[in-house]
This record gives sequence, structure tokens and C-alpha cells, in this order.
Amino acid sequence: MKNRGFLKFASAMTVMTLGGVGYAAHRRSRNPYYRGPVSDHFDGVRFFSPGQPQDKGVGEVARWQLGGGRTAWPASVPSPFPQDTPPERVEGLRVVHIGHASFLIQVAGRNILIDPVYARRASPVGFTGPKRVNPPGIAFSALPPIDAVLITHNHYDHLDGPILARLWAEHAPAFVAPLGNDAIIRSYDATIPVETRDWGESVDLGAGVTVHLVPAYHWSARGVNDRRMALWCAFVLTTPHGVLYHVGDTGYGDGAIFRAVRERFGAPRLATLPIGAYEPRWFMQAQHMNPEDAVRAFREVGAEQGLGHHWGTFRLTNEGVAEPAEALARALAEAEVPAERFLALRPGQVWGG
Repeated sequence: MKNRGFLKFASAMTVMTLGGVGYAAHRRSRNPYYRGPVSDHFDGVRFFSPGQPQDKGVGEVARWQLGGGRTAWPASVPSPFPQDTPPERVEGLRVVHIGHASFLIQVAGRNILIDPVYARRASPVGFTGPKRVNPPGIAFSALPPIDAVLITHNHYDHLDGPILARLWAEHAPAFVAPLGNDAIIRSYDATIPVETRDWGESVDLGAGVTVHLVPAYHWSARGVNDRRMALWCAFVLTTPHGVLYHVGDTGYGDGAIFRAVRERFGAPRLATLPIGAYEPRWFMQAQHMNPEDAVRAFREVGAEQGLGHHWGTFRLTNEGVAEPAEALARALAEAEVPAERFLALRPGQVWGG
């Protein structure tokens, strides 16, 4: 009975934190977030990645949660970089890692946040769930005026509802997110205007900067009954200072999504790619790249520079806190890619400027 209760709680936390994994038996005939026409990645109720694996079942969740093999993390993993104080505006390109998958991109005089998470836990509740082991790389009070906030998907380590409401109250930025996420964001403040788009669609952010929504091999969920009911995406920013490609979460799959970005937009100047939350591989492979996959993606998309994120802040899966950076170094060496071309970022670390 004790194990059954643990499994139920762990399965729910897995769904709410990572999304898209959990009880395959759950079915709903109505989507509470989005209603729209059937497409090649929407069946009328749920979104999906064509040709890619979808949900895990309760047995697979149990195998992971009860199977051991987790490397312990320290309670605190300070970044070697101090908290950044960004300039108010940058006419060129400056990128700061806030932590996990959160970035401030300053380009062409525009200030853009991607997946800003300032919560102490990547969790729907304050008393349990993955806890932050280092402070944000930019204090909220030190943020410059924010013009736009981009949300890749609705997992708690990417969509921090209270901070989005605070950003709206203090900065009044534009919000851009994939289909269905507007309902989730507005549940934290009904006055927030959210521009939602499908894969292949775009939003003009001004100053020659346009954000394009492109596919990722991933999932979505805020709870146990809404798996894949809001869309997920990666972003391509076309700017006067080059093409920027940001992936919040994805599996590598067959690599087609990375080749498609290069074919449509050309080789990016910068690609920010996830390198963490990948073990055990049998469970995570469809939704999270490991460092070896990330190097393959980097080469497929043809980026001039890579920045690795989604590691070292929230313990989501089995690998140790330093393992993604160590594995990235090995993968780059094996691929004969100079180490400085793909950096494993820490909170507060600045690239460009």
C-alpha cells in the first residue's frame, strides 16, 4: 500500500514536472485549453509529434521511479558567475543564462525573456518537487525593461505562472506561446494578452526581430488529465544580428526538425540546446536529448555557436549535477568540435555583447 501511494504521487509529479508521461489510461474527450481544426499534429483533442513515440504507461513510470540509479545532488550548487546586471538596451546581441532553460536575449534594442522561471521549485506545489540549487543568474529586480516573453511549453520548469503575472504587472511585455498555452497563462492573470501560434507561424516583435514557432519532439501537461492538450515548440528568432535557434526541450528523434530549421532559415548564428534531464535513457530518449544528441543536433542545424542549458539547476532525472557538462565535453571531443563552440552555460554566464 505504501509503495502504491508513492507510485501514484511520483507518477503525478513526473507528469506535472516533465509532462507527457504518466497514466496512458487517462482519456478526455474535451480539451480545456484549445479548440481548433484537426491537423497533422492535432487530433481534435490532443497534440502529437508525427512519427514520434507518445506517452509512457504506469508500468514504465514505476520501473523508473522504483528502479534506483539516481545520483544524489548537493543541496546547493553555486554558479561560478555572479548575478548579471544587464544593460538597459543592447544594439547588438547579448545572451544571459538565468538558469535551467531561462534566458534573457538582448538583440537589436529588444529585451526578450524565454521560459523565465524564478520559482524555488519546478512544481505545482511549494512543499515538494524539484528544488532550485542555485539562485537565478539575474535577480528579478535587475531585469531591464522586458519587451517580449516567449514560452516554449507548459511544464513547470518552463512556465512559471506567478512570475509571468508579475512580469505583466511590472513590464507589460508581449507574450508569445504555442496553441493552448494562453488559457494556462491567463489563469494566473486574466488580463495578460497572449499571442498563440501554431508550428510554422510567426510574430513580429519589432526592430526587425521576428519569432517563428517550429516543431520540437516533446510533450505537455500541467496535471494528470491534460497530457498533450497544449502545444509545445522551439523558437527561431530572425534578427538584424543573425538567426537564433532556441530549443526548450526535445528529443533528437530522426534529426529532421534540426535539418528543417537550417533549410528554412539558414545556419543559425546561435543555437541554445538542452543537454540535461536525460537518464534513464530508455525512459527519457523520446523527449530529452542527452549531450551526445545535442552535439548531433548542433551539427545538423549548422550553428556557428552552441549554448547548452536545461542542466544544473533543478534535479529532474537520474544523472548527477555535473554529468551533462562532462558528457558534453566528451561528445565534442569525439565529434572533433572545438570545446569553445558549444558551452555548457551556468546561471549568470553571458555570451556575446
